[in-house]
Amino acid sequence: MLDSDLAELYQVETKNLNKAVTRNKERFPADLMFQLDEQEYKALRIQSGTLDTGQGKHRKYLPYAFTEQGVAMLSGVLRGERAVHVNIAIMRAFVRLREAFEVNTELRIKLDEIEKRVTNHDRHLNSVFQALRQLMDSGLPPERKRIRPPKE
Repeated sequence: MLDSDLAELYQVETKNLNKAVTRNKERFPADLMFQLDEQEYKALRIQSGTLDTGQGKHRKYLPYAFTEQGVAMLSGVLRGERAVHVNIAIMRAFVRLREAFEVNTELRIKLDEIEKRVTNHDRHLNSVFQALRQLMDSGLPPERKRIRPPKE
């Protein structure tokens, strides 16, 4: 999650959230929080449609992104009842996202299995159709003389 989104949820200014993080830098190693580079930020702005220009319409510094664990660490940095409730809500959202991802992964695995079965069935059906076509192309066997039963 971006610092600006978290600041909005916590109802604090982004610069104040970032100051609190900066004062506790040891709590936020690179695997919990990182700063977007210019190219990532531009791509993000294009995707989210935040291309407003003018004074006060853009950020002065590149945004920070927090991982799930980084958001959890914020609970130790930001104080207050609002911070506790927001942090709990965010953690629950991450849990739901993880669950949805697991369901999608299981579904993807099942679809792959079905696709393999269908592919195998298709191969077998193709073999049967080829054999039938060969029989049809070769024509019917010549008629044979009927064997007459012996006269008694």
